[in-house]
Amino acid sequence: MHRDSVGSEQPIRPGEVNWMTAGRGITHSERFERARREGGRMNGIQAWVALPEADEECDPTFAHHDSLDLPSFDERGVWGRLVAGDALGLHAPVKTHSPLFYLHWEFAAQAQAELPADYPERAVYVAAGTIDVGGRRFEEGQMLVFVAGAPVTITSITSATVMALGGEPLGPRFIEWNFVSSSKDRIAQAKSDWRAGRMKLPDLDSAEFIPLPPDPSVPANPMS
Repeated sequence: MHRDSVGSEQPIRPGEVNWMTAGRGITHSERFERARREGGRMNGIQAWVALPEADEECDPTFAHHDSLDLPSFDERGVWGRLVAGDALGLHAPVKTHSPLFYLHWEFAAQAQAELPADYPERAVYVAAGTIDVGGRRFEEGQMLVFVAGAPVTITSITSATVMALGGEPLGPRFIEWNFVSSSKDRIAQAKSDWRAGRMKLPDLDSAEFIPLPPDPSVPANPMS
């Protein structure tokens, strides 16, 4: 269950997308309420997508997309759903701020797919199973980052779940705790605002406040 400081309350189910654009700042919570009540297993991936510098201070927004909103395909043992962006001749309606793609692939054993050279930055993450790329085996939990300019052939050794992603370069970004920016000064301001309680908490989940973790650059005081 997703809740945030722009008033959203939205469960996310298999095949659906919750797309939050933080912009100048948003707070949110994600609660596994059903899993806590009933138990069971869940697999999920949360992707952080950088904003172009010109959009880093845009208004925060939230959008939900049902699985039927997202283009999918099924051919020669490979099923796929485009989560965001443009790839393989498909377009997802999720609003993005730069050219990118984010693709969910499900491979039957011994199936094959090609990742085009459309974007200069591309990678795949093996969420389950075993794949072959260029004669090398890659297992669950491994991420492959490819050089630009040539298509990549992916062959599944076993049935496999693979996330493919990439886009146009946006330049370096800094990350500290839950804050991401092209400016270290902006991150310092966000940390100050969080400590001082100047960031509005989620409208429907505001009872809990998580303090900033200790600053690793500041040595601990043995007398404290």
